[in-house]
This record gives sequence, structure tokens and C-alpha cells, in this order.
Amino acid sequence: MIHLVGPVVLAVALIGLGIMGVLTRRHPVMVLIAIELILSGGLVLLVTSGLVGGSRWSGASVLPLFVITIAAAETVVALAIILTLF
Repeated sequence: MIHLVGPVVLAVALIGLGIMGVLTRRHPVMVLIAIELILSGGLVLLVTSGLVGGSRWSGASVLPLFVITIAAAETVVALAIILTLF
């Protein structure tokens, strides 16, 4: 069993860096990278909570697949919009 401090600290660091990137960057690609960091931090917290819960049928094992799929689709659409503008 792993300690919960490590993944929680990692998730907080990812979310913090992502929020800082969204607030300070102006370039659209950098803002997208910051949003991906925020989603990754949430994903780490989701998987960590699934480890703690211990329920076999919890959504923490399937929900990360949806988060990754939505993040990839969001990036593709945003990059397509950025490429059409430039």
C-alpha cells in the first residue's frame, strides 16, 4: 500500500502549476498545456481516491479513461482553431 501523501502532493503541484500557467500566460498553446496540467492533477486525485476507497466497482478505475479522452479531444479542437486563425 502506498502512502497518500505522495500522490496528493503531486496532484496539488500539478493543479497549482496549471492554475499559475492559465493566469500568467497569454499564448493559447501554453494555456492549453496549463489546462492539461490541471486535468492531470485532478486525474491523479481521482485515482488516489479510488485506491483509498477500496470499492471494487468504484468509478475511479474507469473515469480516468474518460478524462484522458476528453482532454485529448479538447486539445485537438483547440489546436485546430488556433491553426485556422494563424
